[in-house]
Amino acid sequence: MTRAGKVATLTRGQAARIGRALGARPARPRPGGQAARMPFVLLVVALLAGGLISLLLLNSALNEGSFQLSRLKKETTALTDEEQALQRDVDAHSAPDALQRRARELGLVPGGSPVFIGPDGKVAGSASAAEAPPSPTPTPPPAQAGPGQSPAPAAPNQPVPSGAPAAPGPTQQPNQPPGR
Repeated sequence: MTRAGKVATLTRGQAARIGRALGARPARPRPGGQAARMPFVLLVVALLAGGLISLLLLNSALNEGSFQLSRLKKETTALTDEEQALQRDVDAHSAPDALQRRARELGLVPGGSPVFIGPDGKVAGSASAAEAPPSPTPTPPPAQAGPGQSPAPAAPNQPVPSGAPAAPGPTQQPNQPPGR
């Protein structure tokens, strides 16, 4: 082997010792240490930026859900109020006196005694035609006051004839000015 071949097989440490012995300056450290840190720093910055962006998106989604929840609560309240109003109407129309009044308006009359048909075809009871109840007598209209008679007192919701003193209404007390 030649001398050049021997130099090629020197290790890095041996080459550094020979270089120091010959008076050469030590080699500069490579900027590879800083270059190796750069991807790590970029990774950390990217993770922080991604975390902040995802936090912002999550906060926006929660706010949107909150607004939607508020809108749905208002809608539920309005629908509940409407349901209660409709239920009051149904209750008013299904009351027995309301049903009886509406049946009379339609010309219906109360039925007679019921008749039942058994499973064997036998009829129990006797059938009879329903009879219309006597119609209620209308109340006669108030008579006009003749000479020497005092006029009949007016009902609270009826207009007062001209010339007659006005009686205090339900909201006006005697000896009290109106509007109090």
